[in-house]
This record gives sequence, structure tokens and C-alpha cells, in this order.
Amino acid sequence: MIYNIKDFGAVADGKTINTKAIQTAIDTCHKDGGGRVLVENGVYMFGTIVLRSNVELHIAANATLLGSPNMEDYPEREDVKHIKKGLAPRTQNACYIYCEESENVAITGMGKIDCNGKSFVRPVQTMSAWKYTRIEGPTPPRVIFFAGCRNIKFEDFTVVNQPAGWCMWITDCDFAFCDRLKIECEVEYPNNDGIHINSSRNVTVSNCDIICGDDCLVVRANNKALPEPKVCEKVTITNCNLTSYSGGIRIGWCNDGVIRNCTFSNLVMRDCSVGVDIRLPALNPEPEVKWHNDFGIEDTLIENLSFNNIIMDKIFSEPVKLSIHPKTEWCRVKAFRNLYFSNIHASSPQGIQIEGRPENFIENIRFSDCTFTTIDYSCFTDKEFHGASYAKFNHGTFPLIKYANGVVFNNVEFKSEL
Repeated sequence: MIYNIKDFGAVADGKTINTKAIQTAIDTCHKDGGGRVLVENGVYMFGTIVLRSNVELHIAANATLLGSPNMEDYPEREDVKHIKKGLAPRTQNACYIYCEESENVAITGMGKIDCNGKSFVRPVQTMSAWKYTRIEGPTPPRVIFFAGCRNIKFEDFTVVNQPAGWCMWITDCDFAFCDRLKIECEVEYPNNDGIHINSSRNVTVSNCDIICGDDCLVVRANNKALPEPKVCEKVTITNCNLTSYSGGIRIGWCNDGVIRNCTFSNLVMRDCSVGVDIRLPALNPEPEVKWHNDFGIEDTLIENLSFNNIIMDKIFSEPVKLSIHPKTEWCRVKAFRNLYFSNIHASSPQGIQIEGRPENFIENIRFSDCTFTTIDYSCFTDKEFHGASYAKFNHGTFPLIKYANGVVFNNVEFKSEL
């Protein structure tokens, strides 16, 4: 069955708020046993909508879902079931499209989601790593937010002009597929991430183009907001193009749980701050500290990750950064081991960093058939506003290795163009 949102009162003038009409179409489709909710032929402004089991939201090539410029159209949800209210990163669960504890759900089509993000940012008044900052007061922290779902698909659509917040947060989901997506966002907006895969299993991201201000692809196991800790594993990312003023790929963060058995292949990164960023920082866990919800509750275990066939062109700092913060009471680590890099070809002003700590050595890191070329910072035309401009230093062409065992280089070339 097809449920056209126009049949439920939606108006394609780019001004009328159509949240109620779209939600009624979704709810009717779900009640009838499932089908396709169709968005076609025009621009439809909307606020938060909730997807449900057996519903496909299809945005046709001639259609755009346009986010409202008003924060009140993205209310903080009081009825969340799968995450603990107030414990999500940035303490908010507000978003454009929400789905929880549902199955067989999809967002498809060649159309666009225009997030109207320019309504939620302003130029910075002082020098910063980004040219813009959020306006005062709450702003939407996420565009697409799925929690505790199974058999979900995101296919073909384009997201543009997202606010200073994550495009997608997929948390504690099983069997999620992202294919042929385009995320075209402002590199000069802070916290403007691409796809976050958190504590999920059997996830595939393929054939996607991602341009954003913060990390393009994030794999984490932050279980703080979940009913129970979950492993993040069997994540496959392949055939993607990545540009970011932060990390191309970021894995793990402070006190995440278990991240294991993931592969990253056939990727092109250009003008990212860090290529592969696996960094375990120390964040103050006290509630009054700004980012206290963005760290987990466990000892971190990262193991069995493979990176293959990756071009990293003009990486602002390290092409590969593996590090554990020395502040032990705020950075809990079980193990950091078994990472394999092959056919990596990178150019950057800085070298590889592999740095554990005395009580937590990084173990079994292998590079084969790679080239790492050192270049000068002058090739970055917008370097003062680059997300990693704070890290502008050079530790040389060769790797920095400290508190690590079993680091092997096989047929790896280090060279300089300085």
C-alpha cells in the first residue's frame, strides 16, 4: 500500500508545517500492517516525526523534506523507551526523524532532507577551529535517531544543510544497512558529524559520500543511555568518499565498552583532520562538566579491526592516530589490540601516532604495503579554521610509537615532500 502524505493534508509550499499530516500518514500505514509513505512533488516543511514498524518513508526525487527553522518543532521527548531520558550525548533526544524499538523500517528515495541548519548557527566572534557556532539556547542535536531497532534500511536519499549536530545516530540496533547516501553538510559547523554507529551489530555502510564538519563515520559503544550494555561488532564500511574538518573515521571514546570485529575498506578521504582516529581521552565524569554524557560506563576493549585500500589525501594532522590518555581515573581501558592496516596511502604534515600508557600497552598493530608522505601545512588554504588547527605541530616523517608491543611494518615507505 502507498500512503501519499498529500492525501493526509500535507502542503508542498515550503512554508506550511506538515508534521501532523506526515505523522498521520505514518501511523495509518503502520496500523494497516505496513507499506510506503510517499513524499513527492514539492517541498514539505516539518518538525519531528516518528517512524514505526513495517513503514518505509520514501522521498521521491522531486521532493524535499525541509526542517522547520524553529526549535519548538523538535520537542524533547518525554516518552522515550529505549534510552534513559537525559543521558544521551548533549542530554537531548530531540531530532528530526525518530524511531525506537521497531523493525522493518526504511527511509529511501532520491529526494532530499534539507535540515535548515543555517537557522541554528551564527558566525563566531573570536578565532575558533570553526567559523560558526550554535545560536544561544537548545538546537537540534541529531537529524535521524534510531534506537533499539531491527532490520532498518537507509537508501539513496541526500541530507543537506544539517545543523551543528549529528546527521545519524544508530544506537543498539541490529541489521542496519546504509547504502548510496549523500550527506552534504557544512565543514565549518562544529559537531556536524555524519553517521554514528553506537553499540550496534551487523551494520553495513556502503557507497556513501559524506562531507561534514565533524567526524564522518563514528563507531562507538557508549552504553550510558541504554537499558543494558551492548557490544558494537560486525560493522562493515566500504566504498565511501569522506571529507571532514575532523576525523574521517573515529572509533571509540572515553569509557566505551566493547568494539570488535569490524572492517573498513575501499575508502577515499580528502581534507580530513585525522584519517583513522582511535583515541581514548579522559573526560571529567562530573554532571556539571559540559560533555559528561559523551563518555561511557565501562572499561574499553577495542580489538580485531581491519583497514584496507584507503587513500588519505591531505590529512591535516595524523593519518593514523592510536592513543590512550594517561589520566587513568577518567580513562578506563581493558585492551587495545589487533589492528591491521594494508594498502594505506596517505599524505599529511604529521606522522603516525601509536601511544598507549604504561599500564595499557597498545598491542599487535600491523601495517603492510603502505606509503606515508609528509607534506607542508601551506597546502591547506583554510587551515586557521580547520577543525584540528589546535593540533598544528609536526613530530616528523616517521611514526611516534610509545607504550606499544608488536608493531610491525611490512613493505611500508615513509617519505617527505617538505
